Amino acid sequence: MTDKPSFWQRIGIQDWFLSNNTTKPVAKVQALTPDTVYKYIIDKFKASIAELSFAERIVFYHEYIICLSTDDYRAFMDNKNGLLGLIAQESVKMFYEILNEYAAVGKRVEPSSNKWVFRFVSHPDYKQGDKGFIGKLMPDGGQKQENLRVTFIPRQTGLAQTFDISNEILKDFIFYSEGYYEIPYLANLKFDTKYEATEGNTILARFETTLPDKAYSGQKLEYLMKFNEITVSGNEEAKDDKNIFKIPSEWVNAPHLKIRFSKTEEKFYLSSFGEKTILNENLVERSRQDDPQWTELPLNSRIILNGIIGVNIFKA
Repeated sequence: MTDKPSFWQRIGIQDWFLSNNTTKPVAKVQALTPDTVYKYIIDKFKASIAELSFAERIVFYHEYIICLSTDDYRAFMDNKNGLLGLIAQESVKMFYEILNEYAAVGKRVEPSSNKWVFRFVSHPDYKQGDKGFIGKLMPDGGQKQENLRVTFIPRQTGLAQTFDISNEILKDFIFYSEGYYEIPYLANLKFDTKYEATEGNTILARFETTLPDKAYSGQKLEYLMKFNEITVSGNEEAKDDKNIFKIPSEWVNAPHLKIRFSKTEEKFYLSSFGEKTILNENLVERSRQDDPQWTELPLNSRIILNGIIGVNIFKA
């Protein structure tokens, strides 16, 4: 009975990884650093411009699938949580700097998609220190039936090798939800302020509640979250700040909740100070205001305050 061929055998580059008596000693494997991954992405972006551009038009990949070994990927997620998102953000900043240089000399910079997509994935045949790259013009778009150009750097040689693979082989890669990052493409070639420190101009999420009070019968109260951290409070709230979602009901404590948006993880978190808070049918432990305990708050969640007031969070 024959063994199942490896990923490398199926794409015809198994010989790259076989050593013999004439092969030079394998160099000591160095762990991948954030800077290594960042520079690798930038190199691939520049290479895509060189490969795809023509006449006066600058063409470049919009989707970047960065392939790592399982060990390297887990090291990022377990010990450097949030760094992959930061790497994606910093990469897009540099993309715009490079594109601005082309625009400044009269080149035509037009996107083939309205977004940047980063997918950090692992493959069981990748060894620690290996890294690979797959680029697409249009994320999840018109390349479904075509071969993809792949660049791989073996740890033994450190030399980039490029070859074509079919989309069918992608099924062998392990895609993680926490390794997916999507950033809108902006025609002004400037990084989206949503990912910077500036607050108050970008809507991060939308909250909606229906009150049982007669004065609000049949009406929905909406609040647009424009700050990285907001407070949900009730009738007794004296402040009138823009980052306070005031629900005019005696059934809501003042304050009742703190909700924050983590830019590095692109996730929302909730901390409860009220008497009782239910999140998606699970009781949230009550915190002290000076020591908030954070619970992840997924989009499209339902929050129940003191068993009476329902609040929903939606994508902006």
